[in-house]
Amino acid sequence: MNIWKISLQNLKSKPLYTLLSILTLTLSFTLLLGVQQLKTSFKYQMDNNLGEIDLVVGAKGSPLQLVLASVLHLDSPTGNIRYEDALKLAKNPLIKSAVPISYGDNYKGFRIVGTTKAFLALYNSELQEGRHIKNTMEVVLGNSIAKRLDLNIGDTFLSSHGFMEHAIETHNETFTIVGILKPTQKVIDRLIVTNLESVWNVHTHEVELENELHHHEESIDKEHDHDQKGYNSKEITSLLLTSRKPSALLTLPRKINTQTNMQAILPKFELEKLNQYTGVGFNTLSWIAYFILVVSGITIFISLYKMITERSFDLALLRTYGASNVQLIKIVAYEGLIITLFAVILGITLTNLGLYYLLGTLEQNYQYAVLNHLAYKDILLTLKLVLIAVLLSILLAVYPILKMNISTILSHEK
Repeated sequence: MNIWKISLQNLKSKPLYTLLSILTLTLSFTLLLGVQQLKTSFKYQMDNNLGEIDLVVGAKGSPLQLVLASVLHLDSPTGNIRYEDALKLAKNPLIKSAVPISYGDNYKGFRIVGTTKAFLALYNSELQEGRHIKNTMEVVLGNSIAKRLDLNIGDTFLSSHGFMEHAIETHNETFTIVGILKPTQKVIDRLIVTNLESVWNVHTHEVELENELHHHEESIDKEHDHDQKGYNSKEITSLLLTSRKPSALLTLPRKINTQTNMQAILPKFELEKLNQYTGVGFNTLSWIAYFILVVSGITIFISLYKMITERSFDLALLRTYGASNVQLIKIVAYEGLIITLFAVILGITLTNLGLYYLLGTLEQNYQYAVLNHLAYKDILLTLKLVLIAVLLSILLAVYPILKMNISTILSHEK
C-alpha cells in the first residue's frame, strides 16, 4: 500500500479545502518569517552602525533626525555648527576622540562625507585597494558604491548639490577616486569619504586652503593645537564623540545643551526609542500572523477530519485488508505534511520576493541596503512553530481512527 499516493489522491479529491489550508498556512508563515527578518535587519543595522559613537553633537532640532542623519545617514541634517566651536568642544578631557563630518552633496544618490581619517576607524574600515586621501578633491569609496557604479581607482566625477540622485545643481569641482574600502556590512559601504577641505572647497569655491590634510588624519582632540585662524567661517554638519568613561555621558550632554547653541544626543538611546516604536508595528503583525496560524490549524483540522468521516468506510475496508491504525494515521499525517511542505516553499518564496521589493525600494530611495539574512536557527524556530500547529491539528483529526468500530461502519454501508 503506497501511503503517499493515497494521501495525494485525498488532497486532490478536496481541492478547495486543500487550497484554503495551503494559503492560510502560507500567509501565516510568510508574516512570521517576514516580521522576524525585518526586526533582525533593523536591529542589526542600528547596533552595527553605532560602533564606538557615544554622543552626536549638531545643530539644535530633532534629536532623532540628527542621529539618523549623522549615524545612519538616512535623513537630512538639522543644520550646521561652527567648526571653531567643535574644536573647542574637543578639548574637553572627558572626550576620547571627536570626529567631524560635513556633507550636503551626493554622486548618483550616494552621500559625499567630508571628515578625517578617524572616521574610518569608527567602522574598523580598511582599504581594499588604492591609498588614503592626501590632497583635496580626493575620495575613497565604500565598497558597495564601487561595485554598484563600477568605479575604479583614478576615475573622476562631479558632485550634485543635496541628497537626491537627480539634483539639478552640479558643482564644477572634480573629485578623483584614490581608494576603495573593504566591505564592512556597515553604513560606510555606501558613503563617499573625502576630507573636510574638499567639502568646504566645493561649497565656498575657495582655491587656497589654509591647512593641510595631515592635520586632520587623527581625531580632533589631536588637531586643536595648531593655529585655528581661518576656521571661524567654517562649518560642519555634526561631531561624533567617544567618551573616556561612561560617567561622562551623564554630564556632557547637559553641559552642551545648556551652555552652547548646539545639542548633544545619545544615539544609542534615540535608536532604542526608534526600535521600540517600530517594535509596536512588528508585534502587531506578529499577533496577526499567530491568529492566522490558529485559523490555518483549524482549517487543516476540519479538512482532515472531514476526510476521515466521509471516507470512514474506505478506511475500515483498508483495516480488513490488513492495514494497521498506524498506517491509517500516516495517511492523514502525510496529508498535513504535504500541505505544510507546499506552504513553507511558498512562504519562503513570498517572503524573499516581498522583502526584495520592499527593501529594494528603500535602497533605491535612500541608497541603503538594510537586509540582513536570518540565521538558520531563526528560520527553524519559525518552522517549528508552524509544524507544532499542523501536528496538533493532525492529532485532533485522527481521533476517530483510534475509536473506529470496523464492523459497525461496514454494516452501515450506503
